[in-house]
Amino acid sequence: MKKLIIALTIGVLAVTTSVTAALATSTKTSASADICVLLPDPKSSVRWETQDRPALVAAFKKAGVSYVISNADGDAQKQRSQADQCLANGAKVVILVSLDAGSSIAIEKAAASAGAKVIEYDRQVIGGNAAIYISFDGRAVGVLQGKGVVAGLKANGMYGKKPVVAELNGGQTDNNSYLFKGGYDSILKPLYKNGTFVKGPDQFVPGWDNQKAGTIFEQMLVKTNNKIDAVAAANDGLANAVVVALKARKLKPIPLSGQDATPQGVQNIISGWQTMTVWKDTRKLATASANAAVALAKGQKPKTTGTVKNGSKTLPAYIIPPQAITKANYKILFTAKYLKRGDVCVGEFAKFCK
Repeated sequence: MKKLIIALTIGVLAVTTSVTAALATSTKTSASADICVLLPDPKSSVRWETQDRPALVAAFKKAGVSYVISNADGDAQKQRSQADQCLANGAKVVILVSLDAGSSIAIEKAAASAGAKVIEYDRQVIGGNAAIYISFDGRAVGVLQGKGVVAGLKANGMYGKKPVVAELNGGQTDNNSYLFKGGYDSILKPLYKNGTFVKGPDQFVPGWDNQKAGTIFEQMLVKTNNKIDAVAAANDGLANAVVVALKARKLKPIPLSGQDATPQGVQNIISGWQTMTVWKDTRKLATASANAAVALAKGQKPKTTGTVKNGSKTLPAYIIPPQAITKANYKILFTAKYLKRGDVCVGEFAKFCK
């Protein structure tokens, strides 16, 4: 028994050491880093740590710049403190993934006072004053999601039978949630209006919290007596909450959208529980942001694709088009080396990969 305890202790220490080492290699901790990245959380979507962080690290290393990457764990005040620390350490550029408008505007004001520039990364800060907004086309993401729901209802024969369509939107403090909703509503609202579809429950999920999404969708099912025929879900995490609830009630799969092309989302797609996801190649986002940060640090103008509106002002922007992923084309995620086949085609899902 004593030998077993020693062996287990060594194993735990080895795992802890390996995880610590992995984190240490992915985040530079230089106190005088030129570029500071503020990620939002590790829970609303796995992409922030599994995709964005490594992509940003690779882009910064290629550019040969010093950087520090922090994650706020969903705490807006923590993110503001992280920003203050970066600015106190002399950061020239802050790459900000906003948690809410109030704290983000405060961060941008603090950066301006310190002579630093801010890049709004992925999420626009309404009322902010950044140097540039770099993201994917949020409305186009929603349009793809709406079209995915329609395609799913046509495929399962429910299109002409007045199906009830629910909407599970992202967090209300994230401007992207409104862009996505605006996109899928542009597809769905005309169909609600002409009676082709019946509008079901429509609710935002606080903080993009997947657990809360599950509770909200359970309540939607109770309210409709399980009569929900499709769901426009804003990302793969929310979509999986729907899948879990359907399985718990022994209900069949329904047309269901997603976003972020996560391993879990793709597994739900190939197993028939999710209709589609939206691929936003974060490597392109990271590269564009790193290049912009380097330019701003040198006092140069970053490359743009145009401008976006922010209230009465216009903001320079670099916008990247998204792509729909379905069961028919999911393998492009492997060939593009965005996801590893081994992260998707494992366990019970291996039989669905051909």
